[in-house]
Amino acid sequence: MQLLFNLTLAFRAIRNNRLRSVLTIVIIALGITALVGILTSIEVMKAGVNSNFSSMGSNSFQVTSEIIKKKKHKGGGIQINVNDGKDITFDEAKAFKERFGFPSNVGISFSGSNISTVHYRSEKTNPNVHVVGGDENYLVVKDTRLDYGRTFSAMELESGGYVCLLGNSVAKKIFKKDFNAAINQVISVGDVKCRVIGVMEAKGGSMMMDADNIVVLPLNTARGMFGGENSYLLSVKVKDVRIKDFAVEEAEGLFRVIRKIPLGSPNNFTISQNSDLINILLDVTRYIRWAAVIIGIITLLGSVIGLMNIMLVSVAERTREIGVSKALGARSSTIKQQFLTESVLISLLGGTLGVILGMLVGNIFSLAFKIGFVVPWLWIITGVSLCAMVGVISGIYPAIKASKLDPIVALRYE
Repeated sequence: MQLLFNLTLAFRAIRNNRLRSVLTIVIIALGITALVGILTSIEVMKAGVNSNFSSMGSNSFQVTSEIIKKKKHKGGGIQINVNDGKDITFDEAKAFKERFGFPSNVGISFSGSNISTVHYRSEKTNPNVHVVGGDENYLVVKDTRLDYGRTFSAMELESGGYVCLLGNSVAKKIFKKDFNAAINQVISVGDVKCRVIGVMEAKGGSMMMDADNIVVLPLNTARGMFGGENSYLLSVKVKDVRIKDFAVEEAEGLFRVIRKIPLGSPNNFTISQNSDLINILLDVTRYIRWAAVIIGIITLLGSVIGLMNIMLVSVAERTREIGVSKALGARSSTIKQQFLTESVLISLLGGTLGVILGMLVGNIFSLAFKIGFVVPWLWIITGVSLCAMVGVISGIYPAIKASKLDPIVALRYE
């Protein structure tokens, strides 16, 4: 009952000083918006990263010419270096595929171009289509299925036939929604005519990549179009995820033998797993999170000062009211609770507004990553708790000051 009475008095005080109260609520809301907004964005980014890399398959890994190294500085920062190692040649890739005896599927592919344009009659894509050359295991190791059509035949792979598989975005752009009509149509990939034999399922896209904006050609066809001197990518998909670590060790040892790397010398290639890339990215977001917390704390410190100032002004303006209350029998603890309730209420109103705005701002990224609405319950609870602390810290001194006023002196106050 006492709490309800205190809340009623607090709402009345806020209504009587609307402008001052609103400005304080907005200041607190801005601090919480910055905190929750950035942290929500990080949660969205984490969900997007996990979604994109998990689509590549948890039981697969890649042998690549890039050398990815992660170093920790003394100050705690992380530096990620991606260096060009020795290119994986076609002969090396073939030798690995022929000699890798682990129960798995091995695919050879390479990136021909990231700036190609696809034409079909009057329809044309933007010059940002990724053209890839792949072998018979490309769809298997990429964990991709076909919505329409078929994959490459042995003859097309061997002879370098001018056929292609379209990513979902490319098919939608040039054939609209009639994907079935795309089969056996002749399109132009750059300046080369190719016959469409399949349309791949939608894999989804993000700010990092668009797995559907792609055209896959037979490996020999792509080598003829873009030249054979490329760095090839080896993708391995094991039959059982529980033996993937053994497969990685076996692949590393075999490729060192193929490259004749001396014992004790470092690798001039990298075996990358989806979990490794995810962990590197999440390590970077950890520092962004700490930056967001520091920004939020600095803003909330300003809120503490502003709210305490307002409460002190409120005590001065209501000195006579306090005197009347004490003369009628109100105890010091009751006066203290009233002002503390008002301070906490203002802070919580600002915090609630900030949490809502922060979630909305943070989830703007979910549109880009094409994932669902993210509700960071941990950070919501943290934000509201911080606001309650701000209210208590800001209101405790003014409340004590109000409770210690002498009723005689307060009644004489003008």
